[in-house]
Amino acid sequence: MITVNGDRLDWTEGMTIRDVLRVRNYKFPLLVIKVDDALVQPRAYDTTTVPDGAVVSVVHLLSGG
Repeated sequence: MITVNGDRLDWTEGMTIRDVLRVRNYKFPLLVIKVDDALVQPRAYDTTTVPDGAVVSVVHLLSGG
């Protein structure tokens, strides 16, 4: 089990950041993601695995003028 933005999510072996985004239906192009307070770069979403028990934070960045 992992926690994503305060909500519990079933964990699977080998789960990546991209998997978490897909399951939670996050499609916004500008995201800041941390796993246990470690920043994950967008280029690493497909390769960064999420350990069981992790706390994942996904923040949507907004811009405007």
